[in-house]
Amino acid sequence: MKTVLTACSFLLLISLFSACKNKDASVVKIFVRSASNELLDGAQVVIIGDINSTPSTLAYVDTVFTNSSGFALFNMDSFFTKSGESKSTGYFDVIVKKNGAQGAEYIRARAHITTVETVFLN
Repeated sequence: MKTVLTACSFLLLISLFSACKNKDASVVKIFVRSASNELLDGAQVVIIGDINSTPSTLAYVDTVFTNSSGFALFNMDSFFTKSGESKSTGYFDVIVKKNGAQGAEYIRARAHITTVETVFLN
């Protein structure tokens, strides 16, 4: 009986520790709007890791085009995996271009969180 109780306690502890791991995706979602506030599809969105930030961010560059709903989606899981568990935050410059119009923002992305920002083109 004592062995069965010990085994059950051990299994309960293992399931509690594995359940505590955060499995949410790390995502950056950038909406792009025109000067007249319309959502734009086909805009080029570039995010660049700010290596001079405090705390420092790893070098990182990615480019995505906005979809028909007017946003670009960046999966940042590989960035945060590469950064390591001790760095759960990254700072990025966001540059957007479409048909000669440009816009820029500065964002902070966090591990296991969806960061949302809107960039207006002028």
